[in-house]
Amino acid sequence: MVRYEGKTVVSLNINGEVRQVMVRPSDLLLDVLREQLGLTAAKPGCKNGDCGACTMVIDGWPTKSCLVLAVEAENHVILTLEGLGGRAAVQQAFVDANAFQCGYCTSGFLMVCHALKKQHPVLPEEHVMEEWLQSNICRCTSYQEIRNAVKIIYERDQSRI
Repeated sequence: MVRYEGKTVVSLNINGEVRQVMVRPSDLLLDVLREQLGLTAAKPGCKNGDCGACTMVIDGWPTKSCLVLAVEAENHVILTLEGLGGRAAVQQAFVDANAFQCGYCTSGFLMVCHALKKQHPVLPEEHVMEEWLQSNICRCTSYQEIRNAVKIIYERDQSRI
């Protein structure tokens, strides 16, 4: 077990690039990415794991970055919305389905849906999709549109996710 004291430099594999950041043992991954690296797509909402606005993909799984210490993320592969490059099928599906209103939750939902498609290449049963989507909250209640966006993702070319 590694023991961290004071400020420490950690290497984070973010969006295919290894970046070194100076962190305290108590720094949240969400805050480090936003404040030190300018990766602001993941949003601070509740900061206790309830809302999902801070969701990113770590080692292929959607993860609420407000629940991860930056030091815990070392030696893991982190994908943020910025890493999708603005051209992912999931993003176009959200636009086509009007699956957002205010947009605050959108980046978290996009990352959940991206991971869902990677983990379940074939359209999963409805209850699986619901289970994945319930990890995030949309205060504007765009849930039906988000479900429609997920279905659009699966209808389109699988190689574009």
